[in-house]
Amino acid sequence: MANVLSNEKRAQILAVLCEGMGINAATRITGASKNTVLKLLADAGEACAKYQDEAMRNLTCKRIECDEIWSFVGMKEKNVPEELKDVLGYGDVYTWTCVDAETKLVPCWHVGTRDAVSAKAFISDLASRLANRVQLTTDGHKAYIEAVEEAFGRDIDFVLNCV
Repeated sequence: MANVLSNEKRAQILAVLCEGMGINAATRITGASKNTVLKLLADAGEACAKYQDEAMRNLTCKRIECDEIWSFVGMKEKNVPEELKDVLGYGDVYTWTCVDAETKLVPCWHVGTRDAVSAKAFISDLASRLANRVQLTTDGHKAYIEAVEEAFGRDIDFVLNCV
């Protein structure tokens, strides 16, 4: 019979992680193994993503602001060895985000590169979640222009903020 975490233990682990505790500290505090904590975290993330995908539909947002957040996985892009270039899981990564300026709701997000492919996937996802015309504000990143036109056509008030 496989070991099964009780709901109380799951709640304890997720609570300490939500409070900002690291993985190793969470294992010490809760007595769970590192693999158990990591698996629970992955499962919780998948459940949250599924819930968000289903619940964040037909939104009546009025003003949405988009931006990208830079990070890296393993190492910065400039340090990735030639044999690992273009291999998923190494180098620069961007989290594309949008926020409703009034409610601070985050309708969707996308993790990828800072290129037209990611821009189109992100903006298309956003468009599929909205129930009405919105004002969309982005930075001056050129990838937004074609992505917004393709996803919304003329049914949007698009502000490209190049400051």
